[in-house]
Amino acid sequence: MNILEQIMIFGGIAVAGYLIGSIPCGFIIGKLKGIDIRTVGSGNIGATNVTRAVSPLAGKICFALDFCKGLLPVLALKMLVGKGIVPVPAWGLGELAMIFAVVLGHMFTCFLGFKGGKGIATAVGGVAAIATLPAVAAFLTWLVIFKISGYVSLGSILGAVSLPVWCVVLALLKVSAFPGYAVIIFFALLAVVAIWTHRSNIRRLLDGTENSFKKK
Repeated sequence: MNILEQIMIFGGIAVAGYLIGSIPCGFIIGKLKGIDIRTVGSGNIGATNVTRAVSPLAGKICFALDFCKGLLPVLALKMLVGKGIVPVPAWGLGELAMIFAVVLGHMFTCFLGFKGGKGIATAVGGVAAIATLPAVAAFLTWLVIFKISGYVSLGSILGAVSLPVWCVVLALLKVSAFPGYAVIIFFALLAVVAIWTHRSNIRRLLDGTENSFKKK
């Protein structure tokens, strides 16, 4: 394939991923209950704010939908490439481009004035499609931190940071295959994005004002 064809492939992946990621699941769930999720709580359209503003069940549904926004497009791309319907993108980076696009769409959804969520659930879904066991390990890291501290944000940050670490550790233990240096670097960049999107949460964690599910 020539350069123009490669650009068209990556462009198609980026547009498709962005539009799928832009579907504002939390906002839609809130609207079904007569609530504009952007005007309550943190104003975020993610599962945590939906849990607080609507209900725990609604929050779980929102998380599942946001997770699927990342998982399904990447799985679909892998299937299309595997069947030869879509040419193999250059450097084998098609799946990473799709993950990046859906996360970007969730964070800056075109349907809500380019303001969205923090992209954690969507990123986990995309990662699970290409590195299942490290994604599970990172999710369990989030779960343990959340259960101990009650802070979703702290669990999200440490879970994201642990992902590239788990990739290396599980590969060394021969539990899962090493995903490659490009994937490790990409996962490290996702961790940096997670820290950046949670910068206000970090400030509140440091001064003791962050919302906790353990606080009444």
